[in-house]
Amino acid sequence: MNALGEPPLQQYLAFFFAPLHLCVTKMKLILNSCLLATLLILNPAIAQEPQIMGTKELVKTRCATDGSDTYIEWNGSVYAFVPQEKQQKLFDIIGMSVARCLQDREGKWFITSRELTFYLDPKTGQILNRWQNPWTKEVVPVIHVANNPVQSSLSAKFPVTINREDAIFSFDIPLTYPNVLAKDPKFRNYSSEPFYQAGEFFKFIVPVEQLTNSSLTTATDVSGSWTRVSPWLPWMKMQGKGGQLVYSASMKKVSQFEELSPVLQQQINSRLPIYRSAPKCLLATKNETSWTYFQKHYDEYLQGAQFPVLEEKDPPCRK
Repeated sequence: MNALGEPPLQQYLAFFFAPLHLCVTKMKLILNSCLLATLLILNPAIAQEPQIMGTKELVKTRCATDGSDTYIEWNGSVYAFVPQEKQQKLFDIIGMSVARCLQDREGKWFITSRELTFYLDPKTGQILNRWQNPWTKEVVPVIHVANNPVQSSLSAKFPVTINREDAIFSFDIPLTYPNVLAKDPKFRNYSSEPFYQAGEFFKFIVPVEQLTNSSLTTATDVSGSWTRVSPWLPWMKMQGKGGQLVYSASMKKVSQFEELSPVLQQQINSRLPIYRSAPKCLLATKNETSWTYFQKHYDEYLQGAQFPVLEEKDPPCRK
């Protein structure tokens, strides 16, 4: 009990909720404003505005400032959305990216990387090599994601949200560009739309202390999420059926290759050793996508090959 004869807990609650009580008694029309004021007293982090961070902080989040290999792994699921039909979970997924950030003579940063994603049977968790299309009933080869390379320049500044001790990078990437398969009649049943339209949505969460610590070349405690909305994958052979895919996955950064999930290590060590490390330079080639990969390996797909197919060496560096 205190001097007022109230238990400490009651006095504590009275202190924090007094603003709300006064607002209600004076004017109901400003109740929402007072509720917000009360919430800000209880949680000051809500009031913080987005801040701007430079390229170096993003480099430490996504890769490292010393040019070393860094790894991100993701796990999630893929759902089918068809108009006027119940949504279906088609696959679970597991994947990885190995990336390297490089700086040119003018101080501009670039990222070069390779990425794998494997489609899994949602019931058994096993990697799928064949898949029965639930709409056409046809059994087709599964072409897993093997995007090599994925490269881009990094902008100078990025908006971030600071939530207590963490910085949150958010990237919304809408994509619309000509479909590389659309003009060839042989791809009519696989992907005939004139334009590829999709969206990639990323969030990276990283401790602020690791970004501001000048002695660190990379942030190690990085997690996040990845959401993707896309057309049917060409290898699904959907024959023009309406609908789209939604990917939902969580991500984490790992310190070394040996910390990746065993299934990823096994696939890379036994069949895809080039994915152990990122390219040493920016490669003189275009970015790979599931659409360009399907176009490139269409004959192997028809032959029922196991994917991803073997890759032995990189193309030359950009000059």
